[in-house]
Amino acid sequence: MTAGEEAVPDKDPAPLPDQPKDGPKESPKVGSKERPKDGSKDRPKGPSELSGQLRALLGCTHPRQTLLMAMGIGVAALVSGRPLRESLVAGAAVLVVQAVLGILNDAGDRERDAASGASGNPVAEGRIPSGNATFAATCLAILAIPLSLQNGPVAGAALLLTLVSGFLYEKALRRTPLSWLPWAISFGLLPAFLSYGGWGGGVHGGPPTPALSVLAALLGVGVHFLISLPDLVADNKTGMRHLPLRIALKVGAPRLLVISIAWTVLAAVGIVVVALSVGLRQ
Repeated sequence: MTAGEEAVPDKDPAPLPDQPKDGPKESPKVGSKERPKDGSKDRPKGPSELSGQLRALLGCTHPRQTLLMAMGIGVAALVSGRPLRESLVAGAAVLVVQAVLGILNDAGDRERDAASGASGNPVAEGRIPSGNATFAATCLAILAIPLSLQNGPVAGAALLLTLVSGFLYEKALRRTPLSWLPWAISFGLLPAFLSYGGWGGGVHGGPPTPALSVLAALLGVGVHFLISLPDLVADNKTGMRHLPLRIALKVGAPRLLVISIAWTVLAAVGIVVVALSVGLRQ
């Protein structure tokens, strides 16, 4: 330092750009339970997420209703004289078709159920994306084709037509007074699926008894009413005007419940009586 120059006190060095002014942060100690702020450890693992979506997809198939339909057709095929392997394939084909219709129903109802707050729809609850559910339904629909045709081409065509009828219901008729029509068609085709049933290619059996087909169609209408009754309030809020809701608004839901149960029971009893007295085929 030369004469005449004043001493300048030393200043602290400026902090480095990547170092905060309050000093470097201490790294977490080994064994510390502190978690990163991005929550990466809180995210579900891949396998657990997949199993959750599979459980949700199973719920979309309406398993109790689907199993009941499949078992009913399988037992009916066995009682009509079909071998066990044919009865099992017939039940399996109905099981897959009903699963497809159940998934499409939940995927189509996702906005309505989300808006009304209805529970029991895995798609509306966000437990499985709508695209994943629709993709699974498409794969099952492809599987339904060989399973149906294994019962014979005529029987297989009758069962696959129920899939078309169900799709028509979901996309066009479920909000209209004609909501009952696809149910009547689908159930009315089931006697043909049984009467023409066989094993593999070739034409088997013959046309079903007309009375049996009519009673099966009436049973389908009754099932439609019974399934619709629990959702009448939600359907009314979202502007649906299918036939069960229109009738319920006039006669009341309790009275419609009694009528629907009586209708369904009488149709089921009629099917049993005709099957035992007249038979399945003409």
